[in-house]
Amino acid sequence: MKDSAVEVQNLSVRFGDFTAVDSISFAVRRGEVFGFLGANGAGKTTTIRVLCGLLRPSAGYGSVAGVALDAGEMAIKARVGYMSQKFTLYDDLTVEENLSFIAGLRKLDPAVYAKRRDSILAFITFQRPLNALIRDLPGGIKQQVALAASILHDPEVVFLDEPTAGVTPAARSRFWALIRDLARQGKTIFVTTHYMDEAEQCDRIALMRAGQIVALDTPARLKAEVFPEQLFELEAVSPVHYGDMDGLRDHPDVAFFEPYGMRFHVALRKTVGGENLRRELASRFRVQAISPTLEDVFIRTVEGERR
Repeated sequence: MKDSAVEVQNLSVRFGDFTAVDSISFAVRRGEVFGFLGANGAGKTTTIRVLCGLLRPSAGYGSVAGVALDAGEMAIKARVGYMSQKFTLYDDLTVEENLSFIAGLRKLDPAVYAKRRDSILAFITFQRPLNALIRDLPGGIKQQVALAASILHDPEVVFLDEPTAGVTPAARSRFWALIRDLARQGKTIFVTTHYMDEAEQCDRIALMRAGQIVALDTPARLKAEVFPEQLFELEAVSPVHYGDMDGLRDHPDVAFFEPYGMRFHVALRKTVGGENLRRELASRFRVQAISPTLEDVFIRTVEGERR
């Protein structure tokens, strides 16, 4: 694809007898915010490590920012930024020391570094002293500085691996505003997250399970494709024991069943039996037709076979 920032075809990664990534293919458009979702161990981080040039694939081929995966680690690293799920800055160094150290690793000219540093810190609205120690910054500010470090060399593609884990909702919101701003500047953002409200903000989402991509589309289309049935929320009018709901879970006209706190999400098949069941449920529950969420999609697509 001419406008693709990332292309992957039949990519596999094996560690001995274990297949971490199993022949996946996809493409990410330039300027797109592309979400990568899956349970722990699904193969998301392994895929990102390959695309960043940190790990060689066992099979398949692809390119990142126009550079082939077999072109070598340094050729890819020059075009990408990477922010790992573990905090990547040094706590006992200042903001300036961290950024200048990374600039040195990237072999940035001092004048170019100073200009990029000031521009990026203004972009993230960083208002602390440059001599502030990283360990003294709030979690959300640390993540913003880590983002600044990952784009210091002006990469075309930025990989963010669970970038907002452990920060406050307000800090997450601010961080995602920065992500959208980067995309508007033409950067391609490849992000993994466990927060469904963040996934909703992606242009497209790939869902991984056991090393394979099991679904890929926009959030709206994924919901429509995964839930062709009508989804209902059931609220009990009197206390209900979860074990008493097993009969409903196994009912032939129930396509999906999942507890949500004190409520239940149930997808009924478009059959005469499904309509009869809906009327029966209305005598025991408050029944409301609802639209599926990405959490519903994730549970049905990614976790469904394991349950």
